[in-house]
Amino acid sequence: MTHNSISKPLSNSQLVSIHHLVDEVGHRQLNDFGQINSDIKPDGTLITECDRWSDKTIVQGLSKIAPGEGVLSEEGNKSIPRSSEYWVVDPLDGTTNFAAGIPYWAISIARFINGEPETAFLDIPALKKRIFAIKGKGVWLNDKPLKPESRLKKNSDCISLCSRSIKVLQIKPEQSFPGKIRLLGVSSLNMTSVAIGQTIAALEATPKIWDVAAAWLILEELKCLIKWLDTNPKDIISGTDLASVNFPLLTASSEDQLSKMLPWANALIKKS
Repeated sequence: MTHNSISKPLSNSQLVSIHHLVDEVGHRQLNDFGQINSDIKPDGTLITECDRWSDKTIVQGLSKIAPGEGVLSEEGNKSIPRSSEYWVVDPLDGTTNFAAGIPYWAISIARFINGEPETAFLDIPALKKRIFAIKGKGVWLNDKPLKPESRLKKNSDCISLCSRSIKVLQIKPEQSFPGKIRLLGVSSLNMTSVAIGQTIAALEATPKIWDVAAAWLILEELKCLIKWLDTNPKDIISGTDLASVNFPLLTASSEDQLSKMLPWANALIKKS
């Protein structure tokens, strides 16, 4: 998706304000963790009152920090805003973990310019970790810069699968899977685990745009490879309702790992 207007980067004061906004939301989530009931949404996924509060707080906060820039969020508007700059928000990625008392979930916020992520915030409140990225400038973990070479030194042989991609193991039962399996239960963190060296690849069968948004930029800035297995989010146009659109993908730390996982990824998509 392209626009002809000239886009402006966020100012330092805007970035600081967003960090404060994430602090506020993370604090509330930690207070609610383990003490809140969940409901089931029409699509079968869980939602809590904290999801709703977090979504509303982030959307309202961004409208004040960056007026005129639309917001697409998991619990709110799911159509691509018509402004050249807009935000994609997952207020609480990993609600199942959150509701089950598992301390692993994330706040995902990304600013898009001309259809691609330009700034990303990915916060893990329970671990007190925040990943921040700006296109062309790099990635920081708790204010310390991350580099591709530090990722490659970890020598992991783990591969992250989502709950829906785990069935790939049944599709090719005669073959050994090319790595140790990890299921983290949080789409954005499954993908980001590749960028920071926890895993060597990740396969996501049905991620939505709010799952992908922040991780996408973090992966690209840390020189990881992304293979869109069906719809490429770069091709979507303004006004499109993304409520039921999936963006299955394979991401890997190297060409070698991508080539090893691609047959498995293609088999999964073909079977779906």
